[in-house]
Amino acid sequence: MVKNDSDKRRGDWIATYSGKRFYPLDPRPEDIDGYDIIHALSNLSRFNGHCTEFYSVAQHSVLVSLMCSEQDALWGLLHDSTEAYLADVPSPLKKCPEFIFYREAEKRLMAVICGVFKLETVEPPSVKLADQRILATEARDLTMTEGRGWATMAEPYDFHIKPWSPEYAKARFSARLHELLLKRAA
Repeated sequence: MVKNDSDKRRGDWIATYSGKRFYPLDPRPEDIDGYDIIHALSNLSRFNGHCTEFYSVAQHSVLVSLMCSEQDALWGLLHDSTEAYLADVPSPLKKCPEFIFYREAEKRLMAVICGVFKLETVEPPSVKLADQRILATEARDLTMTEGRGWATMAEPYDFHIKPWSPEYAKARFSARLHELLLKRAA
């Protein structure tokens, strides 16, 4: 009896937007698809959906890529791309010892994504700072707390975030990815 590819993979698979079988516990470079990332992130809400209005991970990622240093912009755009395949776990849970399995799966997947897009596997400091400042801006503009009481809050940016529709976020993320990949190829 001939075994198929799924017999050799660890865990079960999810169906992606492009129709691929994606194995979250056994990610491989050929499984990563930019269109899957773009589509999923444009439909995923930040803050586990607890925003004053829909605000996508795709928009968040575009903003981070625009605010970090230019040489790190592609990393900034893709910094949350694991969420396209693993979804997100709210930070208070993700930090718990019981979630080590999720953090390890996320780290493995990010290493594969970095390989596909030829990025260093360590998040650049400019991306981390931009991500923290965008988070503070989002908390101020898009949550009922307006950012009050957040223990690790960075300084918010001096602009206000107006959420995009999923369709517009998808178009902006796609355009930004295309722009950054073209710059890299030049």
